[in-house]
Amino acid sequence: MASVELRNLRKTYGSLDVIHDVSLAVNDGEFIALVGPSGCGKSTLLRMIAGLEEITGGDVMIGGNVVNDMTPRERNIAMVFQSYALYPHMTVAENMGFNLKLAGETKPAIQARVTEAARMLDLTAFLDRKPSQLSGGQRQRVAMGRAVVRNPAVFLFDEPLSNLDAKLRVQMRSEIKTLHQNVGTTSIYVTHDQIEAMTLADRIVVLNHGKIEQEGTPLELYKTPANIFVAAFIGSPAMNLVEGVIDSDNGKPAARLSDGTAVVLSQDRRIKQGQAVTIGIRPEHFSTTLAGETTFAGNTLLVEPTGAYIHVVFDLAGKPVTAIVDGEHPVKQNTVFSTGISRERVHVFDRTTGLSL
Repeated sequence: MASVELRNLRKTYGSLDVIHDVSLAVNDGEFIALVGPSGCGKSTLLRMIAGLEEITGGDVMIGGNVVNDMTPRERNIAMVFQSYALYPHMTVAENMGFNLKLAGETKPAIQARVTEAARMLDLTAFLDRKPSQLSGGQRQRVAMGRAVVRNPAVFLFDEPLSNLDAKLRVQMRSEIKTLHQNVGTTSIYVTHDQIEAMTLADRIVVLNHGKIEQEGTPLELYKTPANIFVAAFIGSPAMNLVEGVIDSDNGKPAARLSDGTAVVLSQDRRIKQGQAVTIGIRPEHFSTTLAGETTFAGNTLLVEPTGAYIHVVFDLAGKPVTAIVDGEHPVKQNTVFSTGISRERVHVFDRTTGLSL
């Protein structure tokens, strides 16, 4: 195992800047997720750590050593790609042990490490099969096993679950988390799926346009997003964002919406009278018991039952917003939906800078 440190890392393609002065420290044994929309630079950053992309500026350090000029093999990393990249003519055991064979390991050593990795990944019964005889989830486990047998200092995952269906993704998330708990190897995981990131990672790094917007534990990013971008990206369904202006309501600080609704705010907000703001409310924080300082009533635009819960899309100040309510709550389309919010649940962002207030 080893720590990973990025110091002022930059990447350009001609005149196009892709990675902008990124610095990040990953502790020994930590599981970090890099998340962000398509094109934000997360896969490029991972490939720079792996040595698959040339570094324009800055340093990549693994285990305290600068590895900028080292080949991927010399960096002692193992990478799991979105594509399984298995050899179709080899068995599962041969695929998993192939890199060890190239490295000159003895047959008994290869067999022992393949057997142990297969046990960890529940692949023992499939060691003699070819990839064509496996399901998508099993093939991805083989790809992970190929990385595990190398006993690397760092695991790098580049959207490894993107090709799987929804049920398999959930299963594989659990298996990746169990694998990390068992081996404890430093891991950096790239995904555009923030649910994947929140369930797997010790810390999440949110990227946008090649820059780090915020890093922290999943709960920190969920509860205290630094800006509108992070607030909208973390959480599913996404946080509702509605524009308003700072006013007062019966002597209490509030955000006045375009329809006149006053959303009461906590006293500790760094706000001033007349300031243009965006308020954020997570769908799950609306209360159908109307408990809280602010109540809303709007036309129900859409009702989406999901089983235990219902997603209700209703009109708030001329904007469709989503609330999550109990699955047995009586609500119908084109009727008035009433709900409330407590001041502690309301996020406030400066409309000009996008920063949390």
